[in-house]
Order: sequence, then structure tokens, then C-alpha cells
Amino acid sequence: MESRVLAFVLAGGKGTRLYPLTKERAKPAVSFGGRYRIIDFVLSNLLNSGIYSSYVLIQFKSQSLLQHLRDGWEVSGLLRQHFIIPVPAQMRSGGEQWYRGTADALYQNINLIEQADPHYVVIFGADHIYRMNIRPMLEFHKEQRSQATVAAIPVARELASEFGVIETNEDGAISGFHEKKVDAPALPGDPTRVYASMGNYVFSTDLLLRELYADAENPASAHDFGGDILPGLIGRARMFAYDFQTNRIPGDPVAQEPYWRDVGTIDAYYAASMDLRSATPALNLYNRQWPLRTAGYSDAPAKFIFDESGLEGQATDSIISGGSILIGGSVRNSIIGRGVRVLSNAHVADSIVFDNCVIGKGARVRRAILDKNVRVPDGASIGFDSEQDRLLYHVTESGIVVVEGHRSTVDVATMSL
Repeated sequence: MESRVLAFVLAGGKGTRLYPLTKERAKPAVSFGGRYRIIDFVLSNLLNSGIYSSYVLIQFKSQSLLQHLRDGWEVSGLLRQHFIIPVPAQMRSGGEQWYRGTADALYQNINLIEQADPHYVVIFGADHIYRMNIRPMLEFHKEQRSQATVAAIPVARELASEFGVIETNEDGAISGFHEKKVDAPALPGDPTRVYASMGNYVFSTDLLLRELYADAENPASAHDFGGDILPGLIGRARMFAYDFQTNRIPGDPVAQEPYWRDVGTIDAYYAASMDLRSATPALNLYNRQWPLRTAGYSDAPAKFIFDESGLEGQATDSIISGGSILIGGSVRNSIIGRGVRVLSNAHVADSIVFDNCVIGKGARVRRAILDKNVRVPDGASIGFDSEQDRLLYHVTESGIVVVEGHRSTVDVATMSL
């Protein structure tokens, strides 16, 4: 008998560390790679893994996320168990509260689990960039007769203070959790690394329901999986860590290493975006056996043309999305979103440009992130004068300049090109 699997995608966090990109949108709705959104990764992983029943739990600044799910992820079919449904916070708890934590988000929607009556519930976050075949993790859960399984990735021990660290025995059984501690225990047999939790879980349904009800009644709980539910299971339930490094994607080269990035800060988001530019990127978006799905935009192809003075539009080591036109301007080592215009003698380097931006004639942009609908004036410079940039824009400690977008789209059709 085939196992019934129900998925919950946690997409309700504020994403404050990614500000100002999250000023007007939820973190999972932030653009990535030109035409995608961060949430596209987890939803693609679920569908590609044959998991077709998913609820997306949303909360803060959800309009852009709801619109993207409508445009790109409406799943309809003949079978009732094929769906991706967004679930706003419904205040179903007695106190009529917003989600108080990851476990409370599930508890407030516990009726969805009870109605579906699955054998297993997978709970994945929506704010990481990664590709994962979830089926091997499910099989590992079954083979180990585990009741709760946590996806884990080995990281350097000096990074332990940045992650929730899992302590395991030799067989992978979890014996402890250590939240962002410098002295967290290393991997068995490897003193240089620790197991970092990826925030992705597989639960046997009976255990999950029992623990969610008990946690909701505990006034001392913060109602969080990583901080309350899972640590409370130690010694009471079979719980294992699944080593993400063993995960393989169909269609990838055998030597391709699994890719996972926490893009919780602007600098981390910028670094992960830059990973896409190389000839053989660590994150492969071109594997047709494991497609990264998104909204089906009806954009025209990207175009590179000469301007009136004969300058050629050109791009090197860059991703240029549909509907964008380079008119005598140049782009290098950058990610260009949909419907962007780079005008005569403008230069963009080492940057991320969101949809519908216009880079004016002779403008220069370097090591910057331009949010949607930004209009860089003719002759302007961004990323060349740090003092000036800090007066006008948000600048990270590493010097990445973030230019906030505008709510209304620039009408490029009426502009002089």
C-alpha cells in the first residue's frame, strides 16, 4: 500500500533580517534568479518528489505571496489529493491569536491533518534556497522506524553559533539539540563539523498530533518545533537526523554536491544569487528532470540591440530574464529580472536587478540590489561612493547597496530609449 503524505510549507515569517527586500512582501515572495521566487524551491522539491498535497501556511505581508501562488501554483486535477492551497492565519485557537510559532501554526490547522488522515506529515520551510529529493528522506524515516526525522547538513564547527545544532549517535539517532551555541558538540568521528538543522521535518502522524495537542496546553512553551517539540521528544520517541549530503537529484551529475543556503540576510541572499552566474554553477537550474517551477509569465524573449550611436547591448556571465532589453548598455556578473531596460552606455556589474527596473543612459550600478520598478536616472552612480550610498540607500556591512522599489510600475513604453 502506498503511503499517504501530507505537506505543510511554513511561509509566515517576517523575514526582518532581509529588510528592505521584505518591506512590502513576505520573505518567500522575494525574487531569486531573475524570474523565480524563494518559495518556488520548496514547492518544486515537493512536486518533483511526488508529493502532491501541500498546504502553504502564510501570515505576514502575504499579498505578493498569494498573488504568486495564484499565478504559478494553482494545481488542479482529477484527484482530490492533488493540491497546493495557501492557508492564511485563521485564528482558530482559543485566544484568537496569530501564529505564535511553527508548532502553533500546525496546531491552528490541525483539522487539516485529521481530515486528510495521512501516514506521514512533512513540514518544510519556505525561506531557503535548495534542491532536495524528499523521497529518500521519507524512505530513511520508514527504514529507521523513526517517529520524527530532521534534515541536517554538516557545517564547519566555527559556524555552530549561527544554527540550531543536532547532536547524534553513531547511527544517526538524535540525542540532543543545541540552539546557536559556540560549544555545540561535533559530528561523531568528525571534530571539525556539526550537524545544522535545515528546519525540514518528517513526522509520523500519530506522534505529531499527540505532541501538537500537548504543546498547545503547555503555558511554558514557545510553541516552536526546533525549540520545544523536538527537544521534548528526546528519550520519548525514535528520532533521527537525515544527512542531506547523501541526497541526490535525478538528472544531476553523480559528483554534484547537494546545495542548501540560508538566505536570511542581504549578504547571504546576494552570495547565493551570485552562485548562479558561473558556467558550472553549484545550483543547477537547467536540469530538466528536476525543473524549478514558477509562474508562467508571457514575456517576450530577452533582447540585445544597438543604440542610436552604434553601441551594442551586451551581457557576460549573467542571467537575463524574459522581456528585458539591453539597448547599447552592458551587464556583467549580474542577475537581471523581467522587463528590465538597460539604456545607452549604462553599465551594470555584480548586481541583482528586480523586475521592471530602468537603468538610465550612462548610469553605473555596481554591487547593488535594485528592488522592483527602480528608475536609475541618466548618469547616476550606485555602488561607487559609499558615503553617498549610505545617505540615500540601505547598505550592508559588506557594502552591498539595496535600493528600495516603487509600488507603481514604470511605464517603459513611454520612455525615450
